[in-house]
Amino acid sequence: MNEIAKKPITRRFQRFALVGYFGLLILMPLWLFVLAPREGYSLGFVFVVYVLPLLLPLKGILQDKPYTYAWANFVVMFYFIHGFTLLWTSPDELLLVLLEIGFATSMFIGCTYYARHRGQELGLKIRKLKEDLADEKAAHEHKES
Repeated sequence: MNEIAKKPITRRFQRFALVGYFGLLILMPLWLFVLAPREGYSLGFVFVVYVLPLLLPLKGILQDKPYTYAWANFVVMFYFIHGFTLLWTSPDELLLVLLEIGFATSMFIGCTYYARHRGQELGLKIRKLKEDLADEKAAHEHKES
């Protein structure tokens, strides 16, 4: 699948995605288990809520699958929400919060455009609903005649 060479812009967006992804993957456990553990929450709960979601796209990212980069954006939205919430409620953790928002931003932008550019390079295409409806209509008209 990945025999087709990546253009420089595609590689650049992949680097953005990887910096953001692995940055979050390192930051979140370090922050929540070492630097500022969450009192009142079990380690298992913190792991499941804050770290486990980041592990879901790991295999596809390591295998360089554009589709994984695309859906990983659903995962990173949680870290945006978390970061912007803490920006408002926890000014004492400002540096860590800004790192989280920065990594989440890098991952989001990188994943979005890497999936787009790499998908185009590989000839992957998501059909538009309009095309599907036109094909369905043509097939239906063909059956009637």
